[in-house]
Amino acid sequence: MSVDEGGATKPKGAERKYAEHEGAERTDAEQERAGQVDAGERMDAGEPAAVEDLLYGVIRRLWPLHRTIVRAVERELRGTGMTAGEHALLDALRAQGPRTVPQLARSLDLDRQPVQRWVNHAADLGLVVTAPNPAHRRSSLIRLTTEGSEVMRGIQDSEAAELRRGLTDLSAADVRTALRVLDRLGEEFRHLADGSRVPSEESGNPDISESTPIDTTQPTEPTPTTPTAP
Repeated sequence: MSVDEGGATKPKGAERKYAEHEGAERTDAEQERAGQVDAGERMDAGEPAAVEDLLYGVIRRLWPLHRTIVRAVERELRGTGMTAGEHALLDALRAQGPRTVPQLARSLDLDRQPVQRWVNHAADLGLVVTAPNPAHRRSSLIRLTTEGSEVMRGIQDSEAAELRRGLTDLSAADVRTALRVLDRLGEEFRHLADGSRVPSEESGNPDISESTPIDTTQPTEPTPTTPTAP
């Protein structure tokens, strides 16, 4: 037996039904918050595999997501003469400013040879030019031309409009969290790949090996991170 708010008693069966009714009346938001608390309590209780499983879920989605993005970018680039790899190259130049080929290769996590080929083709299209590098006489800077900047602005304005329409359910906080998780995963996998922790980005000064000539006659197979489709 239990006592209700008015002081009357009610049997245990009625109390159980009353509790079930109250649970059914909870809003979706309340139920979601309760679920989040339960998940947090489970992890606090010693279930580290829960986080690992979630991380593996992120990792498993990255490769198919990458391939899907490449296909979408290639569709946007029809008629421009550009490849998805060259789009990534020009996007890096637009975001970071003039860079050397080795710096571009590091920022894209690629070998220098495919990046040099993209630079050569983008130069043929009039989208980039080489410029003197004050920091290193034998390593030129690659920069966008006016045409290259206009092409990238048009492509990215169109992409941004599509993202705004399609991803209205994501807040800025959601995206910042996604960026933080992806950055941390990148750090850990660079550590696994190289055997030592690697800074997220080297300084803007070219390294001493930049003076080494680049042989563009010998094609190099892209790594799995190359933003190109088969």
